[in-house]
Amino acid sequence: MSGKVVVNRCMSLDGFIAGPGHSMDWGDDRALADFVAPDDLAEIAAATGAMLVGRRTWEVGERMEAEKPDSVDYPFSGPMFLLTHRPLVPPNPHVTILTGDIGDAVATALDAAGGKDLEILGADVAGQCLQRGLVDEILVYVLPVLLGEGIRFSSPGLARTALQPLSSTRSGDATILRFRVRKQSDQTV
Repeated sequence: MSGKVVVNRCMSLDGFIAGPGHSMDWGDDRALADFVAPDDLAEIAAATGAMLVGRRTWEVGERMEAEKPDSVDYPFSGPMFLLTHRPLVPPNPHVTILTGDIGDAVATALDAAGGKDLEILGADVAGQCLQRGLVDEILVYVLPVLLGEGIRFSSPGLARTALQPLSSTRSGDATILRFRVRKQSDQTV
């Protein structure tokens, strides 16, 4: 069994994955786990074998953890890969730094996932993966908030990408949407 490459995102109803300054404040000091049913979050985390994270997303997570210790709300414990050109200071022994080609980075992290899914976190990394046709699915937690501005779900310049809806599930206060990314060979004009 081979895992899938899954872009995993929280998103406001108006299409933002983060607020101004890459803020992941969803309001009322709530984190993802405060919106999504614990069993659903645990099921998705259990299917995840590794994560490939972009540098900005990593830095936002580090800042959130520094401001509110123990705020990590995702029950994942597999290998973490950080796609960056700069080393972490101080180094983190639990994180593997990857540089270079996005295809090579995805292949390395997917191999480390051990047959489970590779979760892609970060707008830039996700955009690069989508542009190269490396993504199998997109998983979106739509949260009941309007941010008004911030970081959009997809970066400017992303080519049209056809999606096949797989599921839509109410989970706590969130709606979990899952789509299969249709490969160019699947798409008809």
